[in-house]
Amino acid sequence: MNVLLVEDEPLAVKKLERLLSEVAFDVKVTGVTGSIRATVEWLESNPVPDLIFLDIELSDGQSFEIFQRTRVNCPVIFVTSYDEFALQAFKVNSVDYLLKPVQKEDLANAIAKFRDLKTHYTRTANPVSSNIEQLLLSLVHQNPASAEADKKEYRKRFLVKHLQKMISVEVSDIAYFWSEGRVNFFKTRAGQKHLVEYTMEELESMLDPADWFRVSRQFIVSVPSVAEIHPYFNNRLKLHLLPKEPEEVTVSRDRVADFKVWMGK
Repeated sequence: MNVLLVEDEPLAVKKLERLLSEVAFDVKVTGVTGSIRATVEWLESNPVPDLIFLDIELSDGQSFEIFQRTRVNCPVIFVTSYDEFALQAFKVNSVDYLLKPVQKEDLANAIAKFRDLKTHYTRTANPVSSNIEQLLLSLVHQNPASAEADKKEYRKRFLVKHLQKMISVEVSDIAYFWSEGRVNFFKTRAGQKHLVEYTMEELESMLDPADWFRVSRQFIVSVPSVAEIHPYFNNRLKLHLLPKEPEEVTVSRDRVADFKVWMGK
């Protein structure tokens, strides 16, 4: 996997190179740039890398300007000291958004996320051009109408950290997803809790709506996880889940009708 590092701090470059060598044996750093100008020139004169690690604050401005000056034909993982640019980052080719100092586990998760996306879009006759286009399309906000027009494949498993290692958990083994503040988790049918590196909106788009339903801003549930349904005040429903839910679960009033249809299919 060929990567380009865009970073204007030499020590940060060395640290990232070391971490990459520890979490991904097949990574080859094919270029290092430290400014908008140098990055644009590199992209226009070198083969397209598989992935770019991109700092936001560079010596001559913010790296978002790169996307305005030239076409970036590969996914990007942002590496920055600032968290306020996350939304802007995900409007371009962003796979993930890592905060400095970069942690080894976070970098490993970001690489795994990139590989999952790349694997998903390698089932085509043209592995050079079509796969890149499909992968980039998956990283930007698409028109829901056009997305539904294509036959969509849904997530089959998640790679998560467990103790001192990474494990793969089948979606069929997951009971429900929920959020605690800005952190999201899922609980398996066996009762194990795992941190998941996606927003609730991203999870909702990854999961088959025939099997999963977002009952509120905090919960996405599967059919087998719903043990009991009770009428609740203000025309809502209250759910009891299996395994036992970490907090009260209610179906939002505006989702009750759709939830009943979904549960009755």
